[in-house]
Amino acid sequence: MPAADHKLAKLIGLNPSVQRFMLYQQGCFAAGTALRLAKDLAENNVDARVLAVCSENMVGCFQPPSETHLDVLVGSALFSDGAAAVVVGANPDTTVKERPLFQIISAKQAIIPDSDEIIVAKIREMGMAYYLSKKLPKVIANHIEQSLMESFSPLGIHDLNKLFYAVHPGGPAVLRQIAEKLGLDNDKLKASWHVLSEYGNMWSPTVLFVLDEMRKNTTEEGRAAAATAATIMEGLEWGVLLAFGPGVTVETVVLRSLVIN
Repeated sequence: MPAADHKLAKLIGLNPSVQRFMLYQQGCFAAGTALRLAKDLAENNVDARVLAVCSENMVGCFQPPSETHLDVLVGSALFSDGAAAVVVGANPDTTVKERPLFQIISAKQAIIPDSDEIIVAKIREMGMAYYLSKKLPKVIANHIEQSLMESFSPLGIHDLNKLFYAVHPGGPAVLRQIAEKLGLDNDKLKASWHVLSEYGNMWSPTVLFVLDEMRKNTTEEGRAAAATAATIMEGLEWGVLLAFGPGVTVETVVLRSLVIN
């Protein structure tokens, strides 16, 4: 202490009266939590602009391989340091050239029942010790479909291949299980696969990296594809950000792309 939010505010020269708060011990789903809270703050405070920053120092988890603790090997192969940020606001001010990329339509959090022991991490003298159950990919995949239908059915969207996906790439098995369970086309999770291959699993910032990759893809490919409304509804206008972590907690954020409009 002072905590990272205090140091960041000074580093980038924010006004001393800026309202700050920290989220701890959220793990991989924290970016979804941050977006959900930022949406509420922006919509309930006139002219507010919320800077949400996700930063993880995963080097503290790095340990030599252990024949008795294979989780260490999995984590060392997947986990990496990372940081990402996003600005959330309401009622864009076009006079100062604010150009929103995505609209947050809704956001919700859910805990998968009986999953407390699926992802466990504890701080020890050796650093962070963690346990990752082999059931993790299937537990997440089995819950995702229900969460998506609850979020998109009120919007009249029932074909899950009509969405773009910014999914936290917890690992190869997680992405494969989700794609298989939802019956997704091969390219639906390409942004998540790209980020996983280039950066690894950075915990909370990772899904924001995926969202940025989706933004770039939408900008580069979407304008030409947006010639007809039918093409837009095949994945370029409506989408979802999915983040999941210890608990097992799932954050589902319904997004509408504004880049192509």
